[in-house]
Amino acid sequence: MDWDKLRIFHAVADAGSLTHAGDLLHLSQSAVSRQIRGLEESLNATLFHRHARGLILTEQGELLFDATRAMMKRLDAATARIRDSEEEVFGELRVTTTVGFGTLWLAPRLPKLFERYPDLNIDLMLEESVLDLPMREADVAIRMKEPSQADLIRKRLMSVHMRLYATKAYIEKFGQPESLTELEDHRLICQNPSAAQVGAGATLVAQLMAEGVPSKLSVNNYFGVLQGVLHNVGLGVLPDYLANDFPELVRVIPEIEFSEVPVFLAYPEELRHSQRIAAFRDFVQEEIIAYRKNIKNQ
Repeated sequence: MDWDKLRIFHAVADAGSLTHAGDLLHLSQSAVSRQIRGLEESLNATLFHRHARGLILTEQGELLFDATRAMMKRLDAATARIRDSEEEVFGELRVTTTVGFGTLWLAPRLPKLFERYPDLNIDLMLEESVLDLPMREADVAIRMKEPSQADLIRKRLMSVHMRLYATKAYIEKFGQPESLTELEDHRLICQNPSAAQVGAGATLVAQLMAEGVPSKLSVNNYFGVLQGVLHNVGLGVLPDYLANDFPELVRVIPEIEFSEVPVFLAYPEELRHSQRIAAFRDFVQEEIIAYRKNIKNQ
């Protein structure tokens, strides 16, 4: 097949419009249309349904788009490896992690990374779903469980515990519960157990609900739970790494805790020699060490 026609087909399928694809490729709409028509003739297949609102892929078009998408990702990976052969750390690094860890732990520490590497750009993708690293949906991931794919390099960073917290101001106003039965008189802030989240958090929330603790506020991520706790809405189920960065948090009923959650950093084997990956990995490990020392000193 003609590589140039495949490149143009991919752009059209991705944009869903001849005009938009032409703008991206710096080609006229008629030139793009000719290339698509030529590709369809060479394959003896119709790749698009023409619709008033744009172009829709046919079944044959979907098959070809899956192939070109995989090709583009492999080309991106090859480009990244070529660029990473340089000693300088620059360019874009796509990092994926959970909403809670990304907003509450990682993002506040990134200014230090940018001070060290001013030409590095971070595309921070906060997803509860797991992105496919070998298919280059992201370059590096920080996840709350060990990745299952075999072709990934992984390193365990730390452990997280889900615990119950309130603020000092809340406790001064409403008192500090000493047992599960006393929680009935307090407001609970948590993620819905059915929401995508760290499994230990869901288990702890379900355990508290089973004890008859009323939930007054459910939020679909830990950032929202934290904001509710900091504004004294009630007691909140939160990861323990927040206690270090938010000294106003006070742990409530210490015996309420679920098993530790492992935190892993992972990236594709093919990016083993990436300077950007190495810079980010070393930075995160340094911050983890500093965090552990701070906890130990406290």
